[in-house]
Amino acid sequence: MSAPETRRAVLSVGANLGDAEATLRDLLAAFRADLDVVAVSPLYATPPWGVTDQPEFRNGVVVADTTLTPPELLRYCQARERDAGRERTRRWGPRTLDVDIVTVRVDGEDVTWDDAALTLPHPWALDRAFVVVPWLDVEPDARLGGTRVADVDVDATGLRRIDGGW
Repeated sequence: MSAPETRRAVLSVGANLGDAEATLRDLLAAFRADLDVVAVSPLYATPPWGVTDQPEFRNGVVVADTTLTPPELLRYCQARERDAGRERTRRWGPRTLDVDIVTVRVDGEDVTWDDAALTLPHPWALDRAFVVVPWLDVEPDARLGGTRVADVDVDATGLRRIDGGW
């Protein structure tokens, strides 16, 4: 029997309820216990996106290797959200924890996935400064599909790097 295929996942994480930085530190500890963490961006304070009448977020990007398939990785990420008390009550609303799978790569190529639960690569990742900016911190040559992430023009107004955030 052959070894399971290793996949590289880019995960965007964020929180804006409770002690968001502590929640993200706990998440990172879980990732390090369960995944092979390759890179961790600095944390950023970011204005809310979509629904603006809520506290600012703490956001970052984690790059990790895993043998989990995309659906298994989604279930893993959703379990971490539940562990943090995540309740899905308002789209783009406040949350104790949000983990989005930006992309999963095999041999440097983005895996495509499209079903009711998961779309890969993430369809709006390149529109969001809270994904693009921290991602470039850890992968300056990142590409999503045929697009070089560094060439994407996102509005990073209000984004602030937090030194020592996690």
